[in-house]
Amino acid sequence: MSSADPFRLGWFGNIASPEWKNAYPGNDARQWTNGRFYVDMVRNMERAGFDFMMLEDSLMVPDIYAGTAELELKHARYAPKLDPVPIVSMLAYATRHIGIVATASTTFYHPYHLARQFSTLDHVTEGRVGWNVVTSSEDRAAQNYGLDALPEHDLRYEMAEEFLEVTDALWNSWDADAIVADRETGYYADFRKVHTVDHVGKHYRSRGPLNTPRSPQGRPVICQAGGSPRGRDFAARNADMLLNIPNGIEGMKNYRDDIRRRAAGFGRNPDEIKTFFVIYPMIAPTDEEARAKNEAWYAREQHNLEVQLAHFAATMEIDFSRFDLDAPIPEDVTTNGHQSQLENWRRSLGGKTIREGMSRMRVQSIELVGSPDTVAAQLDEAMQEVGGDGFLIYGQPISREYVAEMTDGLCPALQRRGLLRTEFSHPTFRENLRSF
Repeated sequence: MSSADPFRLGWFGNIASPEWKNAYPGNDARQWTNGRFYVDMVRNMERAGFDFMMLEDSLMVPDIYAGTAELELKHARYAPKLDPVPIVSMLAYATRHIGIVATASTTFYHPYHLARQFSTLDHVTEGRVGWNVVTSSEDRAAQNYGLDALPEHDLRYEMAEEFLEVTDALWNSWDADAIVADRETGYYADFRKVHTVDHVGKHYRSRGPLNTPRSPQGRPVICQAGGSPRGRDFAARNADMLLNIPNGIEGMKNYRDDIRRRAAGFGRNPDEIKTFFVIYPMIAPTDEEARAKNEAWYAREQHNLEVQLAHFAATMEIDFSRFDLDAPIPEDVTTNGHQSQLENWRRSLGGKTIREGMSRMRVQSIELVGSPDTVAAQLDEAMQEVGGDGFLIYGQPISREYVAEMTDGLCPALQRRGLLRTEFSHPTFRENLRSF
């Protein structure tokens, strides 16, 4: 049995092509756009005890690496994909308890548009929607919205702070008891309980009120991935949950402790913020088979290199084709995109060359390899050191086989240790998230 407290699992994915080069691809690689693959997936996750499914997003077809979209489209990493926000309704209708988190950018939405959209989703999901707040990190996305380039990194967070100030005011513009539906008086809604917002700020203006009534959660569960100092402050002030990829157990503990410290400094109860660390478990029926599977993954050196070159070019807009791949990354390289990701990558590379580092790079905080029981024990030990709150499984591109390894292999092993929920005790996502 475990000596750690129970923790939570989430899934980090997107509405894009599943794995299409495995032994049993079926028709998913061509039919994923109808959403049925993801309906099957979210149902399995709910059954297995996942707290939520988080859908990331990007808003461009990247062409930074070598000036073309070749690698991106060859490996289908950032394109094609579907807008996750309307998919929330489909996934929620197929389930009863699991939270569904959609990514939307404060840089390209207007607060009223987003507040109304997510209020609507909170209604139709009966309180199970979350919003992954991003400020975007790509000039190519900005150019799709009529801008030449993104605002500077810290300015984007300044805009996001005001954005949430406006959306919060809009979500609160209807009192919880504004709808009376009183047949005797003839009033459906009490006008005294519906309020204008009248926000006039540095970046946004909005009169309000929303024309959607107050939703079950009041505001969606707020998710954020703050890594830079400004991003951490933003998350500690606003988020219900965070995702991050610090390197190793010590990095995970330091990150969580830092966020909790910052949250307390903003007058929040640190226990209201749940931190999730990204992992990519490699599981097989036995430890020996898992180790062989893991080595086979690392042996795909050229494939892994191309995927990571495309990934970093997209998220940081750095064209690595300009550099000698058999030398370390130059010290003067900077980004206006994911700054914390670049620094984490530098640290994890150490003195390795770009080729050596990228060909063996996997998106994960700690390496997890073994049978379901072995990996469950590894997660148990990690959580005892870190202190909480959960893990976010990342396996891209997704396959039905990998989903089953998690939902029918790892999750039961965690439940046998008392580490993973076996039921949902509350009706809304936020209540379940804070239930332990």
